[in-house]
Amino acid sequence: MRKTSGLLIALSLLGLQACSMLPVRPPLSTAAAAVPSRPALHGVKGPMAPQARQRVLAQLAAEGKADLSSRHLALLTQAGSLPFYTGNQARLLIDGPATFAAMFAELEQARSSILLETYILEDQGLAQRLAELLLRKEAQGVKTHVLYDALGSVATATAYFDALRAGGVAVCAFNPVNPLTRPGHWDLTQRDHRKILVVDGAVAFVGGINISEVYASGSFGRRKSRSAERGWRDTQVQLRGPAVLALDTLVREAWSAQGCGSLPGPAAAPASTAAGTQVIQIIPSGADGNEARMYAALLTAIDGAQRSVHLTMGYFAPGADMIAALTEAAQRGVDVVLILPSMSDFAPVLHAGRSHYEVLLQAGVKLHELQGAVLHAKTAVIDGVFSTVGSSNMDWRSFVGNNEINAVMIGDDFGQEMEAMFRRDLAASAPVTLAQWQARPWLQRAKEQAARLLESWW
Repeated sequence: MRKTSGLLIALSLLGLQACSMLPVRPPLSTAAAAVPSRPALHGVKGPMAPQARQRVLAQLAAEGKADLSSRHLALLTQAGSLPFYTGNQARLLIDGPATFAAMFAELEQARSSILLETYILEDQGLAQRLAELLLRKEAQGVKTHVLYDALGSVATATAYFDALRAGGVAVCAFNPVNPLTRPGHWDLTQRDHRKILVVDGAVAFVGGINISEVYASGSFGRRKSRSAERGWRDTQVQLRGPAVLALDTLVREAWSAQGCGSLPGPAAAPASTAAGTQVIQIIPSGADGNEARMYAALLTAIDGAQRSVHLTMGYFAPGADMIAALTEAAQRGVDVVLILPSMSDFAPVLHAGRSHYEVLLQAGVKLHELQGAVLHAKTAVIDGVFSTVGSSNMDWRSFVGNNEINAVMIGDDFGQEMEAMFRRDLAASAPVTLAQWQARPWLQRAKEQAARLLESWW
């Protein structure tokens, strides 16, 4: 959701852009030759002993595609030092109605704590219902904290947040627009683009969905419309198990780093028991020392892909290394398919992404544009075993300028769910052919080239 991008671009062009850089892409031979190593697996009691690790790997093998699962565990281990959490349950949630139904059901059951971190928190529709519920839970003794991005939520009336505070809910703005609001925490070019909800340290939600009325209706089954206000297509994942602890900790760290005041510790140790068999890695990215972790993980997974790379991306302005990774994968016989938007709430990034179409198509990458809905999802499933759902777009700002969060699920079972979702989106999309694209009008080409010049600012 890019309603504030114009201000960010202006600030960037004035020289306020963060100086973070993307990591250097490793040689393709390194990823292609990666062999299974010893990933850092964490269970409910912390790092796992060798025997327990082998049991987890055996469970992944039982799902199918054992070699591919082991391979992508090795690739992720190679790309960074973040642990993998075992014993989780992951539930795929498609679009706003399913996501908010699940979130509100968990909030109703909250007994000790609610932690919400979001980019956009509107003051109408769903957000009003959320406010009423948070106030009621706070009155029941549930410690409730809300961290919202000041620029992403700039259109929200201060009265909305004041009402929450008056009811006892702890509310804090990330990098306030007014530098005098909270001295020492002002950087308009660094935004908190994460969407995280943690309830009682036991269940968490992460993905691309903001607290916004545009998600009130689903994206499937609607008649085609050019409206950017209805039928948004997005994805969230609901987690139980040890991975929840990582998300709980991240929200608390962001709250503390922003100088938002004291925040009580969890009432009980989060995720004290295994909830399932899913292996999950939580990947935070940001301008404050977390580097471009999701960018590195995606590049490594694409470079190491052997069968398929299926990406669904709402904002696509990927840069040279990512284009190279996608084209090289297609050229070595990997089934590379991208679902991209046909309409957007921010036209420049749409045109910037389209400026890469011809190169991708010539390399054998298959492109499709989702019809009848605004695509906002940021998901990928690679080789059917590497699945990610999160807030990271495939653009420069997500990779180096924003605080982002992604969950990566390893294994064939969840991968099959992701592939089914991908096929559903594919059926609602129109293919883009090379002949069709080369025949596009000159005005479209001009828009693409103009947008391409500022691709690194989107």
